[in-house]
Amino acid sequence: QVQLVESGGGLVQAGGSLRLSCAASGRTFSNYNMGWFRQAPGKEREFVAAINWSGTSTRYADSVKGRFTISRDNTKNTVYLQMNSLKPEDTAVYSCAADQPGTTRSMALYYNYWGQGTQVTVSS
Repeated sequence: QVQLVESGGGLVQAGGSLRLSCAASGRTFSNYNMGWFRQAPGKEREFVAAINWSGTSTRYADSVKGRFTISRDNTKNTVYLQMNSLKPEDTAVYSCAADQPGTTRSMALYYNYWGQGTQVTVSS
């Protein structure tokens, strides 16, 4: 089992920045690829970004490419999502998730462990 706890969400004005953190405990963090997903009210959950176990490969949704950066610190068992140039359409609950190592994947069904999520609200 892997336990994941997100933090860092909040209310920010359009154009602002936030950094989300996801702290992992349980099994060895560096054994897992990690991903960030988001879900807005009335919408399906969507992929945001993913990073492989070593931090050497990343993948982004087109909607956040160039604005968001995913990173990880395996010594701290933590994955981060730096979000810049935020837009009102980025408003959602953001959740981190763990996947087995290998090619980074964007489909939620491949991720076995999930955090509870943290709310991000971007005002216009």
